[in-house]
Amino acid sequence: MNKTPLSNGEKAVIADALKTKYPLPVLLKKLKIAKSSYYYQKKRLCFAEKHKDDCQIITTIFHNNKERYGYRRIKVVLHREGHILSEKVIRRIMRENRLLVKGRSERKYCSYKGEISPEVPNVIQRNFRADKPNQKWLTDVTEFSIPAGKVYLSPIIDCYDGMPIAWNISSKPDAQLVNTMLDRAILTLPQDAHPIIHSDRGYHYRWPGWIKRIQDAGLTRSMSRKGCSPENSACEGFFGRMKNEMFYGRSWQGITLEKFMQHIDSYMVWYRDTRIKLSLGGLSPAEYRTKTWGSI
Repeated sequence: MNKTPLSNGEKAVIADALKTKYPLPVLLKKLKIAKSSYYYQKKRLCFAEKHKDDCQIITTIFHNNKERYGYRRIKVVLHREGHILSEKVIRRIMRENRLLVKGRSERKYCSYKGEISPEVPNVIQRNFRADKPNQKWLTDVTEFSIPAGKVYLSPIIDCYDGMPIAWNISSKPDAQLVNTMLDRAILTLPQDAHPIIHSDRGYHYRWPGWIKRIQDAGLTRSMSRKGCSPENSACEGFFGRMKNEMFYGRSWQGITLEKFMQHIDSYMVWYRDTRIKLSLGGLSPAEYRTKTWGSI
């Protein structure tokens, strides 16, 4: 019967238990562990024992947020709950307990189909800062590919606080996907609000139905240049964070398109109402807007 070799951590525990009966150098030689490794493991075990409760709290926060929070956001949550820990300690606890946020990259969905309507200028000019809500809106379409098929998400992101104002999810990247989303967003506008709405040059934003809705609501169109993703980078960044936090590194085998759409919708609500943003002082977009403007 083959025996599993002892890890250095296990050897350090054995040496610690027997060092009152036998000289430490003899134990280390018998266990085949270097003196430096022994003291490293002992220090590591002391750290684990000292932060046993902290480890449990951090693990709970990590899993409660569906493995989406890195050490910075976990630090904010800990401080909210009265647990003061340094970033260094939090990072070490997460590393040693393999609490890793998953992520990867993929080919971006492209909706460009040529110049099918007159050119629109780039009014935003990469200035994604806004002094108040409903001043600058960003939009785009992103694709999710799972074994059951493809799903498309179309949101409106407000530059003021990164809040998803409205969104629509569909298995088809058609006019209804973006037009329905825009109708929902317009319904949230106060009577005197007429934001700039910035997009790429995708065909969704050049169809008559989209243009008419923009004109009727008194919005101003703005478009990136063809193939220049930095000109809509704030929206691209939202999609990147979303996919890292809820899509990549997970198996979607056996999940229907309808169920997957529910996952996306739940994430969007969580992002808007709960997910803390460091740039907003550790508040979610909804919390920040309520604090600064009294309502969302």
